[in-house]
Amino acid sequence: MPPPIDDLLDRLQTLQDEIEEEYRRKREELQQRRQALAGEFLRQQRRYKVGLWRFLRRSSLLVVLTAPVIYLGWIPFALMDLFVTLYQAVCFPVYKIPKVRRSDHIVFDRGELPYLNAIEKFNCFYCSYGNGVASYLREVAARTEQYWCPIKHARRVASNHSRYPMFFEHGDAEAFRQGLARLRRQYRDCLPGQRPSGHASDPPSGSA
Repeated sequence: MPPPIDDLLDRLQTLQDEIEEEYRRKREELQQRRQALAGEFLRQQRRYKVGLWRFLRRSSLLVVLTAPVIYLGWIPFALMDLFVTLYQAVCFPVYKIPKVRRSDHIVFDRGELPYLNAIEKFNCFYCSYGNGVASYLREVAARTEQYWCPIKHARRVASNHSRYPMFFEHGDAEAFRQGLARLRRQYRDCLPGQRPSGHASDPPSGSA
């Protein structure tokens, strides 16, 4: 006779319990393995950490003496950060220019690296802030320039900002007058999920 349905259900439940127990055990093993690898990774990283005393001994006297001059940069960086944030908050809504996200430019993600000592972590924080503010300022200035004076220079520029390729060629008065109003609306690529717009020399889509 075939086994009663209750026996089949009991066997099925027992098999399911065994599968769940095996899955739990495998999951714990995987988690332990991950923790072990993470611990080994941290140990390898810490091997390259230089202690504060040895770090200072290796530093030249001139480096130590000039450090206060470098750190004075906190003042202009902080003031510029405040001004740029206030500037785009007040002006960009008037010009209908999308605001620059500060968090896209000022990023602090190196402070937890285990191979850096306290001074190096502070230096990384400072450099992240200074260069982040500079990048933030440049993008705000670039979007402003696109609105007010989107004309390329006659001379080669060492490093162009993100909006420069869209600008009108130097001396092309007709393109500038006919396309300025259109270019002032061409910020769609600054919005999340949008593709970059075309160059200023592209045929206008619609009337200017």
